[in-house]
Amino acid sequence: MERMTIVGLGLIGGSLGLALKAAKLSDIEIVGYDTDTSAAVDARRLGAVDKTEPTLQRATAGAGLVILATPIVAMRGVMEEMAGGLRENCVVTDTASTKSLVMDWAGQLLPPSVSFVGGHPMAGKETAGVAHAEAALFTGKPYCIVPSPRASEGAVRMVVGLVRLVEAQPLFIDAEEHDRYVAAVSHLPLVLSSALFTLVRGSPAWPELAALASSGFRDVTRLASTDPELSHDICVTNREAVLHWLERMAEEISRYRELLVEGREEDLFKHFTRTQFDRDTYITAGPPTRTPVTADVPDLGERFAALIVGERLARRAREMSKARSERPGEGRPPKAGRRP
Repeated sequence: MERMTIVGLGLIGGSLGLALKAAKLSDIEIVGYDTDTSAAVDARRLGAVDKTEPTLQRATAGAGLVILATPIVAMRGVMEEMAGGLRENCVVTDTASTKSLVMDWAGQLLPPSVSFVGGHPMAGKETAGVAHAEAALFTGKPYCIVPSPRASEGAVRMVVGLVRLVEAQPLFIDAEEHDRYVAAVSHLPLVLSSALFTLVRGSPAWPELAALASSGFRDVTRLASTDPELSHDICVTNREAVLHWLERMAEEISRYRELLVEGREEDLFKHFTRTQFDRDTYITAGPPTRTPVTADVPDLGERFAALIVGERLARRAREMSKARSERPGEGRPPKAGRRP
């Protein structure tokens, strides 16, 4: 039985486990590890993993695929700790919300025999923990794939297969491009949600304001309930991109302020009207079409195990080829006068 390991059994790691278990993979053992033993126990109880291990080394030993779903800042230490025990041709991927630093850490810390393919599912909740995990969390959602320069073709195929198994949409993207763009559509909303809540909560009139607050305030400040560790890690590992979009947001708020200060009521109405139209179009029609993934990858109906077995067969073929070349008398040209 092949081993697949999920390191970090919170919302994302637990949801990946549930989605993979729902795919009913044959001959695949899903092993979990978390420094929080209660999370490991809950993941096993919920059926997100087949078994858990008490140490990172035991969890990742012999695994064909390792998924890192830990907090972002913790990933460097995890890579460093598990690097020496990973099997040859192991594929490592992650789920971090920022990619540039994680890709750098993988290049520095993981051995050359291991392929790293960065990943980021554009899905989540403001509620953390495996208790909130669900198999359908990734259904229909974009899933960013960022292969490292030395990742094998088979490794990329394996991660694309993983993405399709959890029913997400694979989206290939460069690490720096990823960090700039998600800073606008994911990290900026997180910061603004927190800022709005702290602004209103800090008012002396908070008791009266809270009594009046309804769905609008709750919707806009929903992300303020995000796990503080995740919010912190996003900001410190994507600092420049977040700062860029915060400055752009400050300019946009200033533009609204000018319209109000100058009493330009007609321009204000036009602005709201145009914004409503653009957002409604985006909601109903969806984002502009991107080039779809056209790589020759197995579809959802094929067993994920075949990908791992394919890697194992390729490794065996290389070993046999090397053994033949090292046998005495083999691989030498025939002597003159003899039939080859």
